[in-house]
Amino acid sequence: MPIRVDQMMQLLCRVAREKEMKAAVKHTFRGGIVTITTAFVGGLLGGPPGLAVGGALGGLLGAWMTSGQFKPVPEILMELPPAEQQKLCNEAIAIVRNLDWIDIFQLTVLVMGSGDLKFLLARAVERFLVRELSAEIKYEE
Repeated sequence: MPIRVDQMMQLLCRVAREKEMKAAVKHTFRGGIVTITTAFVGGLLGGPPGLAVGGALGGLLGAWMTSGQFKPVPEILMELPPAEQQKLCNEAIAIVRNLDWIDIFQLTVLVMGSGDLKFLLARAVERFLVRELSAEIKYEE
């Protein structure tokens, strides 16, 4: 049975909400830019000692920036670009493909009534976020 991407995303959001999944997406690129910029400014203002101090301070600030704040996974999923949503949808469809369902409502009932299916879909979301966004996942339950 064909399923639209937005329907699958809603189902994955429901699973993630029930599992109380949160993710911290690391902003490594931004942290690196901050580190380089502060080292450069320190070098301009203070010569070699300024470069060392600027690099150290920039490194600390960059590390703090890359630690990320945890956000609910459903929020992250809905903010994904359409191409990324399609990739995740394809991975989820591979899990439910062989189930006997007629429409999204029946599929939702099947998934939400099965701990195993919820686990498999939650793991697919987790793997996707770790692989594609370098996210760190935690569960509140």
